[in-house]
Amino acid sequence: MTLRSAVDAVAAESRFSGVVRVDRDSSTELLEAYGTAHRGWSIPNAVDTRFGTASGTKTLTALTVMSLVQDGHLDLMTTARSVLGEDLPLIDDRVTVEHLLAHRSGIGDYFDEDLVESMTDYVMPVPVHRLVTTEDYLAVLDGRPQVFPPDERFAYNNSGFVVLALIAERLSGTPFPDLVQARVCEPAGMRDTGFLRSDEPDGRTALGYLDVDGLRTNVLHLPVRGTGDGGILTTAADVAALWRALDAGTIVPRDVVAEMWRPRSDVPAESARYGLGFWLRPAGDAIVILGGDAGVSFTSVHDPISRLTWTVLSNTTNGAWPVARLLREMCG
Repeated sequence: MTLRSAVDAVAAESRFSGVVRVDRDSSTELLEAYGTAHRGWSIPNAVDTRFGTASGTKTLTALTVMSLVQDGHLDLMTTARSVLGEDLPLIDDRVTVEHLLAHRSGIGDYFDEDLVESMTDYVMPVPVHRLVTTEDYLAVLDGRPQVFPPDERFAYNNSGFVVLALIAERLSGTPFPDLVQARVCEPAGMRDTGFLRSDEPDGRTALGYLDVDGLRTNVLHLPVRGTGDGGILTTAADVAALWRALDAGTIVPRDVVAEMWRPRSDVPAESARYGLGFWLRPAGDAIVILGGDAGVSFTSVHDPISRLTWTVLSNTTNGAWPVARLLREMCG
């Protein structure tokens, strides 16, 4: 069975909605769209449709922060407290940028995924339309006690990447979405990537659906505009451009990329390791970007040695995972 026919079969069986792309070296071996971007109007997904990435955004946040480190605006040992001042007083004064990037900060999490039984049942603690700027997120970050001392262990943490966005924004004097655009998207050639408002979808943006059937979207489940921990939208072509830019060192130098890909933690529960803003396979060279939320599922895997990259973007809550399992079996 060919790769295309295998993907077609799994997509049909799972009723996949999204885009699949496989690249080897400079050649695209598979690029296919499935399902519907807008069910109400029966608009199909296309290969250049924009999809949410949920926590895939964290990788772009990490790259933005490391770009600021390169330019001397901060360093990995900069403490959150030195930038936050009196805001978020329950964050331990010893928490550093590196702790936050590595999910080793121990700060309280506004969205603790270990405690969420269902992504589609979770609701934000404040009305989602109030979360427009990064500073707006102070309302959901505040009042959450430190869970464990900094650097004691790994614990996946959404709040940590919102704090990183706050730090980056305050030190640079630039709104975080503009910062990501200038420091990551533009040098990488990611022309269709950005923090779009969920209540202003354009004709090339897939609506996020909670289930494989029905018309309910995720517009009431996610912040109206994302920030450092999630919410950026992108295309399969832009994800491929991101990996090429990382290999070429056009966002940050190659030695900085290597440092971000250096494992900081083993995460047995996820059969993975973690660096700075990137998931790593438990063994081997493959690097992983991953995100999932209500109406969003996304993963992209890149092996810098074999030069093989595959990406799955979906506008349903769990849609990407059956296709991703197949690609891992067939492509590695």
